[in-house]
Amino acid sequence: MLVPGIVYFLVMKYMPLLGTVIAFKDYNIFKGILASEWVGLQWFHQLFTYPKFLRLLENTLLISLYQIVFAFPAPIVLALLMNELRMMTVKRIVQTLVYLPHFLSWTIVAGLVYMLLSTQTGLLNGLYVSWTGNAPIELLQSADSIRTIIVSSGIWKEVGWGTIIFLAALTGIDPSLYEAARIDGAGRWRQFLSVTLPGLLPAIMVLLLLKLGNVMDLGFEQIYPFINPLNAEKGDVFDTYTYVAGIKGGQYSFTTAVGLFKSVVGFLVLVLANKASKAATGEGLY
Repeated sequence: MLVPGIVYFLVMKYMPLLGTVIAFKDYNIFKGILASEWVGLQWFHQLFTYPKFLRLLENTLLISLYQIVFAFPAPIVLALLMNELRMMTVKRIVQTLVYLPHFLSWTIVAGLVYMLLSTQTGLLNGLYVSWTGNAPIELLQSADSIRTIIVSSGIWKEVGWGTIIFLAALTGIDPSLYEAARIDGAGRWRQFLSVTLPGLLPAIMVLLLLKLGNVMDLGFEQIYPFINPLNAEKGDVFDTYTYVAGIKGGQYSFTTAVGLFKSVVGFLVLVLANKASKAATGEGLY
């Protein structure tokens, strides 16, 4: 039963690591990886001296921070609320409705956001203009609002899907613990602090550590549909820059160096976060 999973990770995750050697070569697509010339750390030096490097790093880290602060707790809260529903029909309807956005592509999600926020045909802007008489708000063209739009759309798309793990963790809590807490006179809030939260803590810590390990990987498909020349100053991240420089510009070695830099940073953050988690809560990935 393990063979398909092992083969998948070997072929799709570990074998591609051999290709990271081109980050230290001047890769020529016609010569191939082995015959291309070694250049050492040239591409890393080019990355760190790139005039927009600090801007890309700041945007990536800030959007990741916003996702951890706002998007990560959202499925936990939703799972707790859904767990309190006693009418199973209503619960199933709510689950279906909040799960559906997960199956939409980011292109469709971006299209829906444009339909809501466009200054010409956007529903929300149309209501705002009709109610206030003011000019429409150019949210999609504003650098100050692009991070909020990216994080908010991500919450709407993935919050329902994220509740699956936490609902499973909630069902795994022994009901006798709640009964004992009620006998001891604990109210709903005390039951949450003494029973529910400790029961959820292992799942929360594992998912948080995995999220921290991907702190530099925001996903090209999520960011790129929202980026335009007016908001790129605060919305452009390493993933979108890699696409422009690597796919459009053909700088394969340079963008491989960018990807390797992201992976190293994510690995270091994961190791440090895992140590801190084990010291504080006793829970960790390893």
